[in-house]
Amino acid sequence: MSWINENCVSFFQLFCIKVVKTGRVPQHIAFIMDGNRRYAKKQSVNCSAGHSKGFDKLSETLKWCLDLGVSEVTVYAFSIENFKRSTEEVTALFDLARDKFNRLLDEIDQINEWGVRLHIAGNLSLLPEDLQVLVSKAMVATRKNNKLRLNIAYAYTARDEITRGASDLIKSVKANELNPLDINEDLVSQTLDLGTPELLIRTSGEVRLSDFMLWQISNTVLYFTDVLWPEFSIWNLLAAIIHFQRHPPLLKKTEEFTPSQQEFLKKLESKRWQELQRIIKT
Repeated sequence: MSWINENCVSFFQLFCIKVVKTGRVPQHIAFIMDGNRRYAKKQSVNCSAGHSKGFDKLSETLKWCLDLGVSEVTVYAFSIENFKRSTEEVTALFDLARDKFNRLLDEIDQINEWGVRLHIAGNLSLLPEDLQVLVSKAMVATRKNNKLRLNIAYAYTARDEITRGASDLIKSVKANELNPLDINEDLVSQTLDLGTPELLIRTSGEVRLSDFMLWQISNTVLYFTDVLWPEFSIWNLLAAIIHFQRHPPLLKKTEEFTPSQQEFLKKLESKRWQELQRIIKT
């Protein structure tokens, strides 16, 4: 299946989307896509088939989010802790990722037409080298798109994300590029891979965060549902948004950065893009 399923919304569903859009719709939604393995067991198929169905559900969800006017979607695809799973399952997950990122590059004109920008959040150095190249190419190829930003947390945990962000700050202070007094909450947030979601949805009945976006979600509305991720429907998504509308988070005012903070962030962004280019050319 393509990255965006164009034919997954009926006329009645579009009508319901328009009704929900009369209220406040979260501009950044995060998903912990849990339940692929339980779905596979339920359907008496292997784990890789369950993960494949999970990707198909992501392609539908992206279309729903585009129709709702959501500007950023973050999904938890592969935790660093997942490396502890069986070699067979981890290999199957990497093979699925290779297939999907190759397909994305084949469909890049359509992806750019939809205006989807891809960002892979996580410790890319932990991935196989060929997969590092594929995800780097995908990020570079979609970097100018601005309708919907899709963040895929892959080889990710929040603790690792925060550790890497702190490391960037320490290096800049040691290099006299940043004054320690310039370090505040807003600057730390900008060093992280992921921004702050307004709504976080976890499927499969689990009510844990599993080391996902721990810094970012202090003001995020949380929604837990028993449905397994491959069975997640537009009605589940609309129910989550209605829950959000009943418990809207306060809009936080963003502080302006000082010139030295802006220079640090500019250099940090430049370094990250240079690293992607280095991976691609390796």
